[in-house]
Amino acid sequence: MTRVVVTGAAGFIGSNIVRGLNARGIDDIIAVDDLTQGDKFRNLADLRIADYVDADLFYDLFAEGGFGKVEAVFHEGACSDTMETDGKYMMDNNYTLSCGLFHACRQRGVRLLYASSAATYGGSDTFRESPEFEKPLNVYGYSKLLFDQRMRRELGAQFQDATHQVAGFRYFNVYGPREQHKGRMASVAFHQFNQFRADGKVKLFGDYGGYGAGEQQRDFVFIDDVVAVNLWFFDHPQKSGLFNLGTGRAQPFNDVALATVNALRSAPPLDLAGAVAQGLIEYVPFPEALRGKYQCYTQADLSALRTAGCDHAFADVQSGVSSYMKSLLNS
Repeated sequence: MTRVVVTGAAGFIGSNIVRGLNARGIDDIIAVDDLTQGDKFRNLADLRIADYVDADLFYDLFAEGGFGKVEAVFHEGACSDTMETDGKYMMDNNYTLSCGLFHACRQRGVRLLYASSAATYGGSDTFRESPEFEKPLNVYGYSKLLFDQRMRRELGAQFQDATHQVAGFRYFNVYGPREQHKGRMASVAFHQFNQFRADGKVKLFGDYGGYGAGEQQRDFVFIDDVVAVNLWFFDHPQKSGLFNLGTGRAQPFNDVALATVNALRSAPPLDLAGAVAQGLIEYVPFPEALRGKYQCYTQADLSALRTAGCDHAFADVQSGVSSYMKSLLNS
């Protein structure tokens, strides 16, 4: 029986990883989270786990060997609010706890697959896993970068000195089911679903950063693809390193909005000009609070992922958002 740990198991990515493991018949899963926000339980209610452990208790117990033989830890637990300004809280959650977990995994011979973030690139215009391109714009991005740097220091530049698998994934703009608890940090697709249901239209930022209205571009990656790549590395324990996890294809926010609108309308699909003309997509002024802290363009360089042998084919925005909208309508 394969026993695994998933931290942040009631969160967006963590719960989807549990779902992916369940689909393989793996249910000896220690789910770790903080359910102070009680409605997150919904992300676990339809899944199979062996036990739930509060995050305040888990890390010390794990370091002491309290869970027996564990094959791997999927470490998704973190403060993921990019607008959080309490640096001490952010560093305690995202850096210090992760360092302790890494050392416990190394001592116990447990593989570690962990969540990094594309926020480590911040103000960069190149998105390759190399120090010269790492320019975080907020303390969240810095907290993730510092742990990546710690892994390089401990394991070598490409994690080549890892005796047991350590793989970090720089998630780009992930969207999909089980993110409903994230509030303002939920994906633009989730917010647009709710906007369209409430108002019959979706809203996007106007021009900013040299980009026209709705033309800022991100690498939007569907949650099913994120799970598939995590599980590919789970199947290849000899593969360690730091990897971008995006589609490798930047698309404008307009594409997300249009896919959302077309998925939720019963009429024939529209093009962007038609959706704007009918008032189904509306542009709002770029918020002052985000100026200088906003990535107008991201696109994952997948060279390292492909070199490792992972040839997973990623969904584009049109297919991924359409699938997501159907899921939301049925939930």
